[in-house]
Formats: sequence, C-alpha cells, structure tokens
Amino acid sequence: MKLLRYAKGCIVRVYFSLVYEFFRLTTKVVQNKVLMISDVREKLEGNLAYVWNYLDDDAYLKTTYLKGDRRNRSSIRTFNKMAYDFATSKYVLLEDYFRYTSYVRPKEGQEICQLWHACGAYKKFGYSRSKGNEHIKIHKGYKKYTKVTVSSENIRENYAEAFGISLDKVQAKGVPRTDLFFDEKLKKEKREKLYKSIPAIHGKKVILFAPTYRGIRAEDAYYDFDCIDYSRLYEEFRDEYVFIIKWHPALFNNLKRKDTFSKYIEPYNDFFLDLSGEREVNDLLLISDLLITDYSSVIFEYSLLEKPIIYFAYDIEKYGDMRGLYHSFETYVYGEVARNNDELIDAIKKHDLKADLRKDFCKRYMDACDGRSTQRVCEWIFGD
Repeated sequence: MKLLRYAKGCIVRVYFSLVYEFFRLTTKVVQNKVLMISDVREKLEGNLAYVWNYLDDDAYLKTTYLKGDRRNRSSIRTFNKMAYDFATSKYVLLEDYFRYTSYVRPKEGQEICQLWHACGAYKKFGYSRSKGNEHIKIHKGYKKYTKVTVSSENIRENYAEAFGISLDKVQAKGVPRTDLFFDEKLKKEKREKLYKSIPAIHGKKVILFAPTYRGIRAEDAYYDFDCIDYSRLYEEFRDEYVFIIKWHPALFNNLKRKDTFSKYIEPYNDFFLDLSGEREVNDLLLISDLLITDYSSVIFEYSLLEKPIIYFAYDIEKYGDMRGLYHSFETYVYGEVARNNDELIDAIKKHDLKADLRKDFCKRYMDACDGRSTQRVCEWIFGD
C-alpha cells in the first residue's frame, strides 16, 4: 500500500513539474497577480482571507488554489490552473507547508511569501527538527520563501532556522488574523453568529478544549482519547458549563475518514460538543470562558484575551522527546498545568487568571500583533 502511494505521489510530482515548467518557459509574470494557496482549507479563511480583503480588487488580479485535505486530488483542470497561476503570479502567498513549492523554479522578482498559520514559536518544525536527526525529511520548498511574517521580534531566528532562510527574510510584521481581537465590532458579530448557531451554549459558561495532535506527520495525526475521563467531567461541570471540543485540523481530517472518537461523548451529548468543523479556532476563543490545551500554538492568540488557560500536559516528557520544543515547556506556561484528570478537574474549579504571567508571555511572543498586522504585512509584501 505504501509503495502504491509513493508511486502515485511520484507520478503527480513529475506531472506537476512538467506542466509548471511549460508555463514557466512560455508565459510572463503578471506584475499585479496574486495567488493564494492552501491545501488544508476548503474556503478562503485565516491570514489569506485578511490579506485578500485588504487588497484593492481594481489594483490586483487575485486567484486561489484551495482544498480541505492535501491528500485529496484536484481535477486535472484545477491542478493545471494552479501550475499556470504559480508560474505567472508576481506574488504567491501561503499559510502552511505546500509540497509543490519544492518543484518550482521561481522567476526573478517573484515573491513566495509565507504568512504561516501559527503565532509564536512552540513546537519545533522544519529544519529545526532535523538538527541532530538526519533521518527527518524536510520540505525543500521552505528555502524558496522570500518573505515570512511572524508575531514577535523575539522569534525571528526560530523561523529563519526552521525554513532554512536568512534572518532578513523574516520580519515581525504581525499575524493578520489576530486583527480580529482588536476589532470590537467584528468580535461582537462573530459571537452573535456562534450563539445563534449553537443554542446549547446559551446560559452556560464555555470550556474550549483545543489540543494539538500527536504523531510525526499530519497524515498520521492521532490523540489518546482515553486520557480524558469524560464521565467525571460531565458529572462535575454539566450544570455550569458546556465543553466544546476543537480537534486540530489534521486530526479532524483523519477522523472524517475513520471516526474513532464520537463514541466517547455520545452518552453526554448535552455537555460535550465536537465543533471541529468550525475551521477558525479564533472565533471559538471569543465565546470561551476557559481554554484547555497543551502544546498547541493557540496559546499565543489566546494570550491576547483576559481569560484563564489550563495546560493538559499528560505526556509532556514523551511529547518533548518526540517532537521537541523551542524552549522549555515552563517557558510557555501562563496558567495551571494538569497531568491527570484529578489535576484537570481541580484546575477548572480554580479558574485562575495569572495576569502577570500572561502579560509577560504576550510581550515576548505577540508584541507585533496590535490590530494593524494586515496593513503592515501588505505594505511589506506589496509596497506602500
């Protein structure tokens, strides 16, 4: 089976390379053309959407290539158009790893800009993971980035190392989608929309559970569902809270192929709500009263809100050895840490807001996010 997948992957790579090279040699770069790419989003959302909406429709020729799971196959026509747009766009904007950047040869003056989907620098990724481990295969397209924007001056070196690029290509211009947290009107609209679509949260406090996945590759993403005592949480908090679950998109894509989770919460469906289909976790942060997470980058966006956080780090030793963190785990903590269900329940009851730790954390990792990130990013990429 693995050999068959590898063979299919090779065929697709060769086909893309041939089609792209044809367009590269026979077409010119359109100076006002912008291509926005994501193969983990079905709709234009996140950082890409913020930049798309900021750009003047009359001044820029904008196009997209989107799909919800990178394992899904595009039609030949859509795939060919993506290769054509990649070869002819002055600006190519990404928000995540995109495998086909490994096989392109950008023309002089083309910009491949990485807006990245995460704030801060938490889990090691890219070339940072390969240091001391030559067996880890790293995406070669990283080195072709011409501009990368990050959430703080303090983490530029981490991203330069991760992408294998020079430090000057990484600038702390902020993360466009964090502008949401500084827009009171938009926050109100999003909260009202969610309250309308999720009647179960009316009159209740909201716990948001949003951990990252386990596993080396996104395609192998999993989580130890047995680590949580769903029955005890239900008995302890059902009267006061609703417990929203938001799995990482990589894990959610795997659960859509084979559901191994829903059986855990079916007996308590008036308390546990799996809202992993809500793609934007930032929207869910707005209606939450308490966040439970672990090694997810959601801790960085959440630091912009004055709400308590709990780190459910039942496997910190194992996870740190497997994936690696840029700094010690304690560096990222601005709330309670729970390693088992007893400690998790106690932490929820404490509802402790560690304001000083939060302020220091936010200053260290999010100082470029102030509500004007989209403007600065666009001025840097496209000019004043």
